[in-house]
This record gives sequence, C-alpha cells and structure tokens, in this order.
Amino acid sequence: MVFDACHAGVVLRAVLFVQVVVGIGAMFGADSFLDWPTRLALATGSTLPGTLLWLIAACSLKKLLAPLPPAAQWAAGVGLGAVAGLYGCAMLWLVGQASPAPWVASAFTGALLAAALVAALVWRARGIAPAATQARLAELQARIRPHFLFNTLNSAIALVRAEPARAESLLEDLSDLFRHALAEQSDAVTLAQEIELAERYLAIEQVRFGNRLKVEWDLDDGVDHALLPPLLLQPLVENAVKHGVEPDPQGGRLRIRTYQRGSMACIDIDNTVPSGPTAPSAGHGIALANVRDRLRLLHDVHGRFDARPQGKGYRVHIELPMP
Repeated sequence: MVFDACHAGVVLRAVLFVQVVVGIGAMFGADSFLDWPTRLALATGSTLPGTLLWLIAACSLKKLLAPLPPAAQWAAGVGLGAVAGLYGCAMLWLVGQASPAPWVASAFTGALLAAALVAALVWRARGIAPAATQARLAELQARIRPHFLFNTLNSAIALVRAEPARAESLLEDLSDLFRHALAEQSDAVTLAQEIELAERYLAIEQVRFGNRLKVEWDLDDGVDHALLPPLLLQPLVENAVKHGVEPDPQGGRLRIRTYQRGSMACIDIDNTVPSGPTAPSAGHGIALANVRDRLRLLHDVHGRFDARPQGKGYRVHIELPMP
C-alpha cells in the first residue's frame, strides 16, 4: 500500500491541514476582519465533510487499492480528492452560497489538496522501512554484544561440573534469546511474547549477578495480547540491569509491571540507581530513542513512551492501545 489513511493521527493531521488552507483562502475574500470568521465557517461547513469523505473512502478502499501499481493508487487518491471537492461545492450550492457554482475550480482544488495528503502519507510510509531497519540493527548489536555473550558462556562453564542441570538451562535460555533476536520479525508481536523474551534474558543475568539482582514481576494476563514492535522490551530491561544493577556493588532491584488502564495496556519498568561514586554516567539515549520512534511508527498518537528518574530510581512507562 502506497498510502494508508486508516489511522487516527492521519485523520487529525489531514483535517488540520485542510482547515489551515481553507482559513488562509478565506482571508482573500473577506471584506473585513469580522467578515473572515463568517466566510471560514461557511467554507468549513463544505470542506470538512469533503475531507472526512475522502478519508473514509481512502480507508474503506484500502484492500482494493493495495494490489494496484503505485501510479494507480496515486490516481485513485487524487481522483477521490476531486470528488470530495465537487461534494464541497455542491454543499455550498445547495445553501445558496455559490452562484454560479465553481465546479471545475472545486474539483481541481480538491485534487490538489488530496495530492498533498497522499504525498505526505507516502513520505510517512517510506520513512517506516529505514527507521525500523536502523532500529533493528542497533538492537541486534545490543543483543549480541561480545561481553554479554562471553560472560554468559563463562557462567555456564563454571556451572558445568558443579550444577550441570543449571548450566544446561542457562545455555537453553541463551540459545532461545539469540534465536529470537536473529529470526525474521513481523511488524508487531504480543506483549506476552516480549515478556517471555525478557524473562529469558533476566534468567541469564540472574546466574551472573546472583543475589545482587532482585527481580519483581507484577503481570496482568489481561493485557498479554497488546501489540508492540518486536525486540522492544528486552533492551529496556537490559538498560535497567546495565545502569541500575551492574555498577552497584550491593546490587539493585528491577520491577516489571503490566496492567490495564481504560482502553490502554500499560508497562512500567522500575530500577534502582546507585548513588555516589558508583553512580552510572549518562548514556547517549540511543536505545530509548529507538523505542520511542518504533512505538510512534506502529501506534502513532495512540502509543505513549516516557522515561525519567523517579525518586531514587528510574522508570520507563509505556502505553499501548488494547486490540
């Protein structure tokens, strides 16, 4: 699909864009400043239904347009814009505000505005692929960092003779973690899948840190089906261990909580942060930026991501729409 109008954020931006253009256009015909709101109200009464008509039609025809070549999809989007322009002109003509009715001008104006909207949607769609690829490469690099691999293998070697069953379990967790990281990923996975991956990662780190790493789980099964980008939760957990537990000789606490609030699935990741000479230095924030961008690409205005210090620790808060 070259362009996709089936998103609440797209609807909001499209309506605002058309209204801004209409508002500026109404200024040219206004006799005075007080006359401008009247003209704007009349123009809005015709253009707003036309804009919504275009959005509804473009979204409803999504499955029919998807198999067509890009040029045909562009033509369909612009053609629908011309129809929406004619609809707006008809609205003005019916209430006696357009005599004679500018049918041709309205059709071309609608087509031009639709072309601008399609161009913006195409730009948005094309931006998803490289952004997701760049984020995935950065995450894979974080997943397969040499020191993490070496530390895990050294822990397994140390357990082979004393606790062979535990060493076997550790290597199984490592194998599953890498298999998941290197597998072909879909655009979205369930929260339950991401939780399972985070559990395997923390099981590996638990062997390494022992009692220094205290993990608390508070999971709500009702939000397990919420969708999020793949390999999103584990790097956040890894950041919490790296900056909250590893620098502190006394260790630290990590708490992962999922719950539902209204129509949103919420995820909280809290970790303690050492103070004094063991306080970690501020990172570059690349992992957090990747998470924020990928959530925006998948859920647009419906998703929310927030990361900030809280009390004596650090909290990451994520909100996802329930399916």
